[in-house]
Amino acid sequence: MNPTQVKQIAVLGAGSWGTALAILLSHNGLQIKLWGHEPAHIESLRQDRENKAFLPGFILPPLITPVATFQEAFDYTDEILIVVPSHAFRTTLKNLAPFLPPHAGLSWATKGFEPQNNLLLHEVAIQILGPNRKLAIISGPTFAKEVASGLPTAVTVASINPHYADKVATYLHSRHFRAYTSNDIVGVQVGGATKNVLAIAAGIADGLGFGANTRAALITRGLAELTRLGTAMGAEARTFTGLAGLGDLALTCTDNQSRNRRFGLYLAQGLTLKQACHQIGQEIEGIGTTKAVFHKTQELAIEMPICEQTYKIIYEGVPPTHAAKTLLARDTRTELD
Repeated sequence: MNPTQVKQIAVLGAGSWGTALAILLSHNGLQIKLWGHEPAHIESLRQDRENKAFLPGFILPPLITPVATFQEAFDYTDEILIVVPSHAFRTTLKNLAPFLPPHAGLSWATKGFEPQNNLLLHEVAIQILGPNRKLAIISGPTFAKEVASGLPTAVTVASINPHYADKVATYLHSRHFRAYTSNDIVGVQVGGATKNVLAIAAGIADGLGFGANTRAALITRGLAELTRLGTAMGAEARTFTGLAGLGDLALTCTDNQSRNRRFGLYLAQGLTLKQACHQIGQEIEGIGTTKAVFHKTQELAIEMPICEQTYKIIYEGVPPTHAAKTLLARDTRTELD
């Protein structure tokens, strides 16, 4: 595909990740309309040419135009890329639907279930926009600051339309950013969402001082849980050995750039949910995803003990030390079960 076919992209979501992707795409020569829902924040981006609130230290290239309305965002736009939190995904789609150009494809780099009813986000998109819109999901091991810095990164672009997956991968692709394609839209989304729950668990384990052995075991058994959920929902098992599965899981469980991991560390230190959220000061997708995953385990009658204990810590007030003892007291079983 010729990358010049896409000339302008509307990036919806002016947080750290949306800003980082806008910077990446502008360096690829694309004109970017960067939309945010808070006019004061957008005005600061216009004035400062820097996202001081969420991604300080990176000057917005000239090809990025911050905008506060969908009318501005979609003027002459070829593609829409949504980077809002999962809880705002449905509302964003409803609000943009009247302005969405009929030819424009829609992709998102949001990771999570819809918290209101535990739907995957492509299910929400189909409900609102219908079954004929070109849709794609972008997921994988990514920290906003490293992408904005131009450090080597790889992601997966998943779509049931292989031509559209190729198109999105092409405009993302650069010397420093590699995009692979997949048709497993369920697996890529389940991996990107559920790893946030496991990152909270990893943060809790490290915060309790359990060490590297525990972390390695948690990642490995967490991957088994993630795969169990994904395949029960119709995903391909091999997806979870890739970037959107193991890659993203390893990243968020081991590096403190992960808000979810830091949230778990704070819980292990005895901070309340509110105090931990205040310390981080940005969206923590894993909190809502923990509840969605727990309800999915009940609906599908599958065992996800690490995710279940994480749910009990967050939503039932179970002390982290008690949750750890519960996990360690489980009966022996075959590893591949």
